[in-house]
Amino acid sequence: MTTPKSQAKLLALGHFIHGKQVPGDAAARRGDVFNPTLGALRGTVALASKAETEVAIASAHAAFPDWAATSPLTRARVMFRFKELVEKHMDELAMLVSSEHGKVLSDAKGSIQRGLEVVEFACGIPHLVKGEFSDNVASGIDVYSMRQPLGVCAGITPFNFPAMVPLWMFPIAIAAGNTFVLKPSEKDPSCPLLLGELMLEAGAPPGVLNVLNGDKESVDTLLHDPRVAAISFVGSTPIARYVFSTASVNGKRVQAMGGAKNHMVIMPDADMDSAAEALMGAAYGSAGERCMAISVAVPVTDKTANELIEAMVPRIRKLKVGSSTDHASEMGPLVTREHRDKVKGYVDLGVEEGAKLVVDGRGFAPADAPNGFFIGGCLFDQVKPSMRIYKEEIFGPVLSVVRAENFDQALALPSEHEYGNGVAIFTRDGDVARNFASKVNTGMVGINVPIPVPLSFHTFGGWKSSMFGDMNQHGPEGVRFYTRVKTVTARWREGVKPGPNFGMPLMK
Repeated sequence: MTTPKSQAKLLALGHFIHGKQVPGDAAARRGDVFNPTLGALRGTVALASKAETEVAIASAHAAFPDWAATSPLTRARVMFRFKELVEKHMDELAMLVSSEHGKVLSDAKGSIQRGLEVVEFACGIPHLVKGEFSDNVASGIDVYSMRQPLGVCAGITPFNFPAMVPLWMFPIAIAAGNTFVLKPSEKDPSCPLLLGELMLEAGAPPGVLNVLNGDKESVDTLLHDPRVAAISFVGSTPIARYVFSTASVNGKRVQAMGGAKNHMVIMPDADMDSAAEALMGAAYGSAGERCMAISVAVPVTDKTANELIEAMVPRIRKLKVGSSTDHASEMGPLVTREHRDKVKGYVDLGVEEGAKLVVDGRGFAPADAPNGFFIGGCLFDQVKPSMRIYKEEIFGPVLSVVRAENFDQALALPSEHEYGNGVAIFTRDGDVARNFASKVNTGMVGINVPIPVPLSFHTFGGWKSSMFGDMNQHGPEGVRFYTRVKTVTARWREGVKPGPNFGMPLMK
């Protein structure tokens, strides 16, 4: 096993503003950045004050007029170069993600690739922002529409995807002619800072993308500043609700993605080996720190449940948990000690609530990384919908089995849950699958696909308490979110009769 060595010198991370790395105010508060595998301090990061946040906003605001006037074709070419640079730096970016978040390298690279797919989509911006045209709707009158950028947009992104989620936001916004202030998680800031440098190298002028590290002070500044036209957020539901309500009151366009409790229904006719393999990756990949992780398995009938438990237990016990930078690892540590302890607390709670803890990962620690923020895979059976471990998002490698007697009970569980991000069903019956997809009350559905994250040219987003706002991430909805429509009705002099018309204008 290869374990990353402690840095001889701790990192001192700041911001990327107006095309330059800036250390942050000397008197600024700083946050700790850890290596989760070692449980050791990796460095510190500046936490921007209100004044520093306003500097980043001012940079984006000043850059907007010229960038908006740049042709969509030129902006697309910048995106093409950015894509090439991200691919060139893939290993470096993945190492930063693994070293600060704890994803294993294969997962880190995969998440960057999913982000790159949105960059590829943004490269088609000349086509995506085309308007509509109606010729001669009345005598000598044409009507046409155009999509124009909003201005300064801001993205507030979570710790679990320091590359992918920012790449779901700023490429479309910038390609559409906006400028952008990215406020990533202060827990793993190195990767977003490098993305800012790569955008500059790709040809985006200074100020088009600013990367600002901070906490609530910088977030509140973004939510209130009148120069910010739109906010995109991904994080927990309480914060998503706060971001949406605060930014909306201040006249901003908002998309705020919240938490999740994603279910996977296993019908009696499902291929059990396929379902179990799918659950392993969906429940324990990225240590369960995904908003689309499957945290609830719903086998239909006790016979199916018993078969599922029998298939899952040996797989979970064989799960290779270790250093995030070891290519042999299948699951790495959690992002911080506090989050690891919170997940352990949920496992303790599940036992207290009466759920059956079939596999207990609470005591796991790799021999060569005893101080890391590790927890092994956990599996509960006999979980009831009244339990907190079912109701609340745990955001760790904890899978709960909730048994259903029939299809209707299985359909009701995700449909009636507070969250409505994603859901999956495993079955060989096309009628059952079609009926489930049509009726289930969630935003994204997988049929024999455990994590139904759509490709970049479709739209990502949940329902209920998983999403606040009217337009979702990437795809056509993403383009609509970062642009607004202007409609023009034009008449030229030929055929215009002299004199005023005080009646309702009619098209003839």
